[in-house]
Amino acid sequence: MSKFISFKNGLSSVLVWSVISAAFIGPGTVTTCAKAGAQYGTQLIWALVFSTIATIILQELVARVSMATGKNIGDILSIKYQSNHSLNISKLLFFAIAFGCAAYESGNILGAVSGLRLIYPLPTAVYTLIIVTLCYFLLSRGSISQVSKIMGVVVFIMGLLFCYLAMTSSIDIKEILAGLQPRIPTSGGSLIIALIGTTIVPYNLFLASGLKFDQSIFQMRLGLVLAIGLGGLISIAILLSSVSVHGTFSYHSMYEAIEHKAGTTGANFFAFGLFAAGFSSSITAPLAAAVCGKSLFVNSVAKSKNNDANIYKYTWITILSIGALFGLLQIKPIPAIIAAQGINGLLLPLVCIALYLAVHDQNLLSRAYRHHPRWNYVYLFIIWIITMLGIYNVQHAILNMFAIKSFQESRIILLSVLLSLALTIILQQDHRTQSHQKNNN
Repeated sequence: MSKFISFKNGLSSVLVWSVISAAFIGPGTVTTCAKAGAQYGTQLIWALVFSTIATIILQELVARVSMATGKNIGDILSIKYQSNHSLNISKLLFFAIAFGCAAYESGNILGAVSGLRLIYPLPTAVYTLIIVTLCYFLLSRGSISQVSKIMGVVVFIMGLLFCYLAMTSSIDIKEILAGLQPRIPTSGGSLIIALIGTTIVPYNLFLASGLKFDQSIFQMRLGLVLAIGLGGLISIAILLSSVSVHGTFSYHSMYEAIEHKAGTTGANFFAFGLFAAGFSSSITAPLAAAVCGKSLFVNSVAKSKNNDANIYKYTWITILSIGALFGLLQIKPIPAIIAAQGINGLLLPLVCIALYLAVHDQNLLSRAYRHHPRWNYVYLFIIWIITMLGIYNVQHAILNMFAIKSFQESRIILLSVLLSLALTIILQQDHRTQSHQKNNN
């Protein structure tokens, strides 16, 4: 296999996988990274570096399994874990992911609107209708690959803007290097988990497996590393550009802080970057839900191209419509977002564990697509962190739902660490037992 590819093929590969970067860099990422920079300076850069590397590793695993089998995650899970209840499990997975996408879609749209209003304050309803119309046009007229390439261009422009803002922050290189050292500042545990959680999201795994691409393993890995690496770089740039923000964080306060240091042009760059983050996520959230619906929900109905197309179309229209409704009403569905955090917190570890077990199935993956055994420890470490994040989010969702304020943050984190560590050890022991039995047979 050739280790060299042309510039055109390499650029195409990066643009295809940039849809993943577009999916996780939304208003939520801008807010979380900006808060991290405003509150702790450069101390939490290491959390973004870790989450970016973990995202690359998990997405590579998903893409490699999809390339080996010609199937997406939904099909693989249905085949690997067949039972009388497999169809119901597929439906539950689909509705969980669709629910999460719908809950956050309004935030994506309102984030894009906020960026535009910082530049020119037209009524929110006007900008909302413009953004929703553009999203509808792109989703209805373009294929997944076409949309992903458009989002790749948007992510690239957004990256340039935030990198420019980061360079105007005049932060010493020693501070940036110091931020690569893992440490948890006082009361910074929840923000660290938020930084990791805003980068590694469950529906991105389904979105990646639903992309149709004609690439070699080398091209796929190159595209993933460059595209997701760019996304991680943008996240770090957002953090660095917000170090100068003081007091209560808001989009307006960050705009003013940047305007004070970089002038009106620099502040407008931030505003356009916020719009780009919201707009790209406003497209990828319905797109991800549609891909999940096509791969999971279609298993419960008669298999046909018409069913595939209908489920795909109706899913993204529903998600976009919900986001448009909440955007026009300027309502943020806080209870739904809290519930979605709990659902997604459970969903991501389950999907990652299922993938970990599936990738060791010799009936699914031929030798050419298998990884070296030493990578198992890397996957288990990532699963441990993700499971800890999931348990943490579920605990917070439950406490917020019942308005419990007395539970200490340190206890939540400790319980999350212990439970996730126990689950990871059990998973490793189960895998060793199964491998030993296969060798004996």
